[in-house]
Amino acid sequence: MIKLRAAGLTDIGRVRRNNEDRFLCDPVAMFFGVADGVGGLPGGAEASERTLEEVILRLQAHLGHGEPNLETIVHETNEAVQELGRTISPDMGIASTLTFAHIRGRIMHLAHVGDSRAYLWREGRLTALTSDHSVENEARARRARGEKIFFHEVNRNALTRCMGQPTPPEPDLLQHEVKAGDRYLFCTDGITRLVNDAELEDIMARPAEPEPLMRDLINLALRRGGPDNATGVIVYIDSVE
Repeated sequence: MIKLRAAGLTDIGRVRRNNEDRFLCDPVAMFFGVADGVGGLPGGAEASERTLEEVILRLQAHLGHGEPNLETIVHETNEAVQELGRTISPDMGIASTLTFAHIRGRIMHLAHVGDSRAYLWREGRLTALTSDHSVENEARARRARGEKIFFHEVNRNALTRCMGQPTPPEPDLLQHEVKAGDRYLFCTDGITRLVNDAELEDIMARPAEPEPLMRDLINLALRRGGPDNATGVIVYIDSVE
């Protein structure tokens, strides 16, 4: 049995007219995550909202019926978001990032598409559990395999995978054993582009409840200009029995 505390918060920021971020924070069902409507495409708020709605429906359907297949959930959710896109943006479609987890037993099952992130803080150290699906990161991975890949600096942060587009996204999947004392952070790039990992590590170590800690992270992003929506979910694992 796992005892935990969790909180999720979102802020529109200081520049954007709409909040296209959404978060999932259900401590009872142990569902957590974030979604961020992709900039440059219409319907960002609708995309992120539909993304998490579909994920929740599919996770709930598996409660008490065995371990959910997160890859299948991602693909079915992608189809639902794509269908919505045909209605509200038939020419361009809509898109969202998706990073979510379900804790079952002692294991966190995590799926990731896009450039929102999940982190683990354990024993004073912060570790990224996800890697951004960006042009720059994909180029680095392919270079490491010996390929000659070049990209324009302007496009370095462009997404190579997202929810809602015609090509079904290949999610990164992770199974991770949770331990008492762990702290997890799920957040959108409205935080990570303004707060570096060293700063995240320091803030995650503070002796505070999840909600004020999440507020501290968002406030820091706002003090640095708040150019994007800022959203996150923090989970404390108090005990694992």
